[in-house]
Amino acid sequence: MKKVKIHNTNLNVSKFVFGTASLFNAGSSQTRFELIEEAVDNGFTHFDTAPYYGFGQAERDLGAVLQQHPNITVTTKVGIYSPGGEEQTPFSTFLRKAGGKVLTSLSKPSIDFSVLRAKASIEGSLRRLKRDKIDVFMLHEPSIELLETEEWLQWLESLKEEGKVGNYGIAVDEKQALTFLKVKSPLLEVIQIKDGLIDKNADVLTEFNRPFQFTYGYVSEALSKDLGKPVPEVLKNALDRNTTGAVLVSTTNKSRIKQYADLVG
Repeated sequence: MKKVKIHNTNLNVSKFVFGTASLFNAGSSQTRFELIEEAVDNGFTHFDTAPYYGFGQAERDLGAVLQQHPNITVTTKVGIYSPGGEEQTPFSTFLRKAGGKVLTSLSKPSIDFSVLRAKASIEGSLRRLKRDKIDVFMLHEPSIELLETEEWLQWLESLKEEGKVGNYGIAVDEKQALTFLKVKSPLLEVIQIKDGLIDKNADVLTEFNRPFQFTYGYVSEALSKDLGKPVPEVLKNALDRNTTGAVLVSTTNKSRIKQYADLVG
């Protein structure tokens, strides 16, 4: 798959990044393993995850594959945490997710943007991913008023010096991005932002002379607005829109992965 260098980093990643937010829904651990391996076999070189995805299971699933593919790079996040913690069993995760449809408190995440909590989080992520380094470490949908920016900056820079983190940044929507961009936050090495072919949310970056880095949300927007376009067409349009960075895609269907990869070439 064609690769792209992410602005403001030394990262060269596949034009499509594999997102793991829905990975737990793919089925058994073996099915999830095969899904990730299929992505690697079809040229995906970067994966996006978070402690909250699958309540820690997505990072563990990735770790099993990353051990065998040391050149694969990864993004994980901090700030949104799983109810019951990230070390619960897959069965417990299933029960919480199922029960959460009736009693929301069972699956509702906790939000904590203290550096103290983040220190424990990154150690857990490194352990689950079976890695010594996180290539991109992102604050997960942060509100700027909840952050002690200088404390975060000092800590993140120390992680880079220690070699535990390659780059850091924020994973946000348009409104959240705007609050950080307006104050010229020093936390913005990398911005992962929700975008769409109709709403064009990521244009907020252009207003501040920031090229697109990581974008996502194209298929969900197309479905919510009932655009009537097939998914491959939506993703092809997404690639045409984000020419400077990488586009996150996600699927629980292994047969779709090659189809997506073929869009890039």
